[in-house]
Formats: sequence, structure tokens, C-alpha cells
Amino acid sequence: MRGSGSRPYVLKNVGGVYSCTCPAWRNQSLAIERRTCKHLRKLRGDAAEEARVGSALPATPRAATSDVQAPPLLLAESWDGVTDPIGWWLSEKLDGVRAYWDGKQFLSRLGNLYHAPDWFVAGLPNVPLDGELWLGRKQFQRAVSIVRRQDKNDLWKEIRFLVFDAPAVDKEFEQRFRFVQDCMKKQGLAYATLHPHALCKGIEHLQEELARVEALGGEGLMLRQPNSRYAVGRSLTLLKVKRFQDAEARVLGHEGGKGRHKGRLGALLVEMANGIRFAVGTGFSDAEREQPPAVGTLITFRYQELSDGGVPRFPSYVGIRKDVQPSPTAKKEEATMPAPSATGKRRFEFSEGNSNKFWEIAVNGTEVNVQFGRIGTPGQSNAKSFPDQAAAAMHADKLIQEKTGKGYVEVKS
Repeated sequence: MRGSGSRPYVLKNVGGVYSCTCPAWRNQSLAIERRTCKHLRKLRGDAAEEARVGSALPATPRAATSDVQAPPLLLAESWDGVTDPIGWWLSEKLDGVRAYWDGKQFLSRLGNLYHAPDWFVAGLPNVPLDGELWLGRKQFQRAVSIVRRQDKNDLWKEIRFLVFDAPAVDKEFEQRFRFVQDCMKKQGLAYATLHPHALCKGIEHLQEELARVEALGGEGLMLRQPNSRYAVGRSLTLLKVKRFQDAEARVLGHEGGKGRHKGRLGALLVEMANGIRFAVGTGFSDAEREQPPAVGTLITFRYQELSDGGVPRFPSYVGIRKDVQPSPTAKKEEATMPAPSATGKRRFEFSEGNSNKFWEIAVNGTEVNVQFGRIGTPGQSNAKSFPDQAAAAMHADKLIQEKTGKGYVEVKS
């Protein structure tokens, strides 16, 4: 629809949630299903929009309410490929919608209400449960469109609440798991079930199970530390596992360690055959840090995935390629390296409930500039300098990964 801008605005209806790309719609501090604008009113009519959002007046931005509180959830860290998984509890990583049952209702990670029908929640215990509203593998977008609706419609019959923890039970995981198991058996719930876990037998078992789940279209795996308590916030007692792949790179230089590694290797500066350069800082034993692979040596490393710029994420040292000689042309004095191509400014946005935020990042040589805040405001900014361009680029890539992991979506300027 043509508006005041140079480009027309795009109006959408996704699962009953209407949206518009105009600034008036995007800058509202309302849940996305409660927003409207003059373009939506023109398209659907005032009466239809009034019935949908409950107001005959054009929606205007308002301050976020203070009564919405995020539930006390345990959040996962990423498995580094080094931590021994033997004895940890293994389960499939679900590509659904994280949901906290507080004993009366479902809440999102940010504390927003999911309007589940009464028949869906019938029989659920009056104690907190942590789980996922799940439709099936590769069905995330449809699951989101269903659970964010406010009309408590019959589409919820496609959803299942897979429960994997009981946050309020102040006991070790195994006891919490049995508590959930007993709840599911006693109630005979129609739409809720226990999410299965199995003991991991080691790296090979982990890799086999990961391959099996991925072949079925699954997202990955979760590792839960045995005998662990439910800790609010990010914790190393819960790890998410995605595909790790092996690759090779040649050592260009050594980066000194810090803290307990001061005086020995901190990271290897390496280059792959395609010219991508980065640092490998994990997977080394103390002996390997004392006597690291020489410049020019070809090493094997393990990584999870490639960034948009082709840089391996979570690279971990595996070992030296014994059957390959060090490159005779390698320069031993080379200890720094140029960064990958400049990233330019990139913008990411997050909208859920009353939270509508933006985050921008730009790499300028050895400096990383970040700007963030509420959409529609100038926000705040900060800058951080690094010893070389490679370190700056890698820091930027790490920040982007963290933001996208929290639900931020990149938007084109």
C-alpha cells in the first residue's frame, strides 16, 4: 500500500497476526497482535480493526508496562565440542516455542501470555513446568503463528506441550524428571507429555544420535548435566549441541594466552585453503599450550557451522596432520593476520510483547561499533578496539551469533 515514504508499505496476515512495515506500526510498544495503523484500517476497515485490537482509536506508542515479568527459566550454553558428554542426559533439541507453565497459564520467555484453550490446559498440575509448545520438526513458524493467536482456536489441537523440567522442585534433575513423569501418568493428559531423555555413552553416541535426529529434520540435541539443580539464567549445566564438522587449516601464528594461560599459547591464528582466517583457542591440553604446533603446520579442527562470512563458529583444536610437512614458505614471525572482508553496518531487530528493540553493529578496521535501543529512538552506542582486524571481526561475529540466538532478526536497511 502506498504511504508517505518512497516505497510502498507491505501488509501481512500470518496466522491471524496482522502487520505493516510502516514506522507507525513498527514503533509501537505493544504486543504485535495488538498493533494497528492507518494502513491496516484502510485495508480492513475501522470496525474490523476495532474488533481485533479492542480500540476505535489509532494505536499510539506507550511505555512498557511494569507488570510483565519474565519467568525464571534455565537457559542453555553451546557445547564446545570438548566437554566430555559421558553420563550426561541427552534429548532432542525441539524447534518449537519455549513455554513456562506457571500453574495457571503459559508464559513466553519474556513473560507474555500464550492464550491456550481451556481444553488444552485441562489436567495440567498447579505447579510450574518448563517445556516446549511443539508442532513437529521443521514446523516452527506454524507453531509460532498458532500459539501467538488470542482467539483460543481449534488450531491448538495440532500443538503438544512437551515437558522437560519442573523448575519449582528444588532437587536434582533426576528427581525433577521423575516428578514430571509422575504428573504425566496421574493426569492422563491429552496434549502434554514428557520429553524423553537418555544417558549419553560418549562422543560417538552423541554424534550418532545427532546424525539420526538431523536426518529426521531435527534441529540438534540438548545435554543436561547429571545431578544438576535448576539454575535461572544461562548455565553450563545445560548445553545445546548442533552439528560439528572437521576441517583443516594451516597455522599462521601464535597468540599469547591470558589469565592461567599467560606465558603460553592462547590461540592459534590459522588459515583455511579458501583463504578464510580466524583463531582457534579451545581444545588444547596444557602440554599442547606449552609446545603448540609450529607455524606452517597443518592442523585438524572441529567446528559447528559457518557464519555468513564463511568463518567457522566454535572452532576447537583436534590435532596435527601427521602426514603433512610444515609449509617451507611459512613466516615464523607472522603472529597477526588481516581480518575477513569488512562486514559493514548490519541491523537486527527483536519484537515480542512490549519489547521492540534494535541492535546495529559495524566493524571499522580494529574497532567494533554497536548501537542499540528501542525501535524509533536513537538508542545508545559503544565502541571497542582490538589489537588487530581479525580479532575485531571475530568479536563482531560472536556478538551477532549471540543476538540471533536470542531471537533478533536481521533487517535490510
